[in-house]
Amino acid sequence: MGQHQGTVLVVEDSPLFRRMLGDMLQELGFSRVLEAFGGRAALELLTESKPDLVCLDLTLPDISGFDVCEHIRASPLHKDVPVLMISARTLAVDRAQAEEAGANGYLIKPFTPEEFRQQVERVMATRPRKESGS
Repeated sequence: MGQHQGTVLVVEDSPLFRRMLGDMLQELGFSRVLEAFGGRAALELLTESKPDLVCLDLTLPDISGFDVCEHIRASPLHKDVPVLMISARTLAVDRAQAEEAGANGYLIKPFTPEEFRQQVERVMATRPRKESGS
């Protein structure tokens, strides 16, 4: 398992779940985990950072994960950042809407660390390969 390094933004309103995701991401080799408890806080963090991955909960207290994802896709700086949508909602319509909003992956809670790792690797592989000189 290669070291990904880099920064992940975890957008999740449950502190417990946020910590769990942070732990799993650090085990996967990410060096920084930024945390946001809601959509607005996430968008604010995005104005000052460019994460290598966003783990985005669908159901947030203020604006929905769909809206956050659309905002990321609309931003020239972030449009290529992989987004892994995480949700307890199992309906196909939610998954379809997540894809429409630009999510690269959709993971249903609860999930195992192994399922999480597979999804993270899959969405990280969707990034356009760019030399990290910029």
